[in-house]
Amino acid sequence: MQLTTSMRRALVAGAAATALLTGAGGAFAAPAAPPVTAPAAPSVAPSVAAHSPYGRLRPLAALSAERLASGDLVAAAKWGTGAPIDDPVRERQVLDAVAAQARQLGADPAATMRIFRDQIEASKVVQRGLHRLWDADPSQAPDERPDLGEIRKEINRVNGELVRAVAASPDARSAPSCRPLLAVNAAHVRHERRLDALHTVALARALRSVCTAYAAPAG
Repeated sequence: MQLTTSMRRALVAGAAATALLTGAGGAFAAPAAPPVTAPAAPSVAPSVAAHSPYGRLRPLAALSAERLASGDLVAAAKWGTGAPIDDPVRERQVLDAVAAQARQLGADPAATMRIFRDQIEASKVVQRGLHRLWDADPSQAPDERPDLGEIRKEINRVNGELVRAVAASPDARSAPSCRPLLAVNAAHVRHERRLDALHTVALARALRSVCTAYAAPAG
């Protein structure tokens, strides 16, 4: 594959981001150090960047982080209720819905479901982490319980945008450059949103199967 100048710059930045966000086994891993400034994005015109592999992967990282923010609210809604974090019925509904939307868009439903399984597991990482924190220090627990039904409406909205981002990025997700470019995007999202260690771990989990060459096999 012939790389453009912008692609080369992104791959150079990706080397640093990969060191930050990937482990020896090839999966993203949370860094032990505090957050650092993300590598510089490739210097290209916005109209070009939006249609480049880098630009097509950007929404996947950004929407994954947005979806994880809803995990905080889900954790608060379930806190103190005895409701389990695992919800197989709800998970099946989500997977069926995104697979149906992927078919409507002409996207690969199996790949879409694989990515969303990771999204669901990433949300559980956030929920479990917050419940452990609140168990250890009740003073940090939420004072109010959000409406889980309203939260799920927002999650469904993000899910729809994320399915469209998956459908718009098959070439970028299958390219050899996917992993370093996704790592650059993840590092930028982490920096912009000032993600803590818990949410950095969760973002890594959410993005595990985005690059098809590295996608985990369906279970």
